Amino acid sequence: MNTTQTGHQPIALVTGGSAGIGRGAALEIARRGTGVVLTYRSRAEEAEKTVAEIREHGGSARALHLDLADSATFPSFVADLTAILRDEWDADHLTALVNNGGLGGGRTFEKMTEAAFDAYYRTLLHGPYFLTQALLPLIADGGSIVSVSSSSARPGDTEPGYSAYAGMKAGLIAASRYLAKELGPRGIRVNTLAPGPTRTRIAGDAFATYPELAEGIAARTALGRLGEPADIGRVIAFLVSDEAAWITGEDIQVAGGYAL
Repeated sequence: MNTTQTGHQPIALVTGGSAGIGRGAALEIARRGTGVVLTYRSRAEEAEKTVAEIREHGGSARALHLDLADSATFPSFVADLTAILRDEWDADHLTALVNNGGLGGGRTFEKMTEAAFDAYYRTLLHGPYFLTQALLPLIADGGSIVSVSSSSARPGDTEPGYSAYAGMKAGLIAASRYLAKELGPRGIRVNTLAPGPTRTRIAGDAFATYPELAEGIAARTALGRLGEPADIGRVIAFLVSDEAAWITGEDIQVAGGYAL
């Protein structure tokens, strides 16, 4: 549990919390006694199911709509979030921000279009960067920011078709390192976490559609299997907790030894 200066129950905002890694993170963070606001773009019903599961296990959570690609909506989102914090927890600060929301799918360099490139940029780099800026007044001193990067930004996991995706994730890693420096005086820790291939519905639910993909990935992974959302969620929950109070400015790979 985080014990920042707010004096209230710790509260985390998890973007893209309706499914996949975001859902795994929301569940694991809530399991450790932190309130959770999770965002969704189009899966309102699934977001509410995640909220219901957290509440069934004695936690507290709310869901809120957010389109990461549309930064013009961020001021109204912050206003809605502020109201939820007061209504649900009688609080005026977040203790953690998890920038997880995004989009996947590959596109080769030859077939890349400016529209597709801009979609990656708006959602994977521009969105979390300026959302963090918009939320900064709400993040308590001593809090934590964790942004989900990707193993694709590292040497060894270089597959054709991911130049734009990995490029944006690499930019997020670099920007987060600088934020760790700038926000250090407030005691705010800033880290990124790089999952390897994880069983989510990314890229059109590719792992369910093509089970052989998981077999090929498992063969390239030291621990012999595909990652699960809970594997990533547990590490995110650790990074936003006081147990990780001496970790900042890092990109932490959580990939089971993929592409070693």
